[in-house]
Amino acid sequence: MPQPWSTPLDVDRLADNAAELDFAVPLAELSGLPAGVAGSVAGRARFGRAQGFPVVELTVQGAATLQCQRCMRPMSVPVERLVKVALVASEAEGARVPTELEPVLASGGRISIGELITEELLLTLPIVALHDAGQACAAPAESAAAEHGQDTHRPFARLADLLKS
Repeated sequence: MPQPWSTPLDVDRLADNAAELDFAVPLAELSGLPAGVAGSVAGRARFGRAQGFPVVELTVQGAATLQCQRCMRPMSVPVERLVKVALVASEAEGARVPTELEPVLASGGRISIGELITEELLLTLPIVALHDAGQACAAPAESAAAEHGQDTHRPFARLADLLKS
């Protein structure tokens, strides 16, 4: 059974009725995000009209769990977004959207809350996830050697000496 946030909705009807929808979405279930993204977000979508366009004010809060590409351990990335987007039926229509609104394509006049969330997360989440400088992060080889009390094997450490002779 599809989740309510994954069902395509008629944007004109929602905008005309000034609908407000609350949601809670597990990120692992959003198909447009990179593999391995976990966590969840919650928020509210407020629909309306602005300058002839159906618009939605989207509030998203939560945390995404990504894999740090330096130490390969999980890391949490806070997500807090408030955006107002115009829902357009075509790219040509998107060119007419006022600059204070961001155009989002709603093919056939329909879009799901999950698609809106995915669009915002792709803009928010880092392309390459890395722990911040203040957080503990060690490269896997260094941490594994340190845990076992072993020296790190460096096969090319004496290469300069060999090339001199």
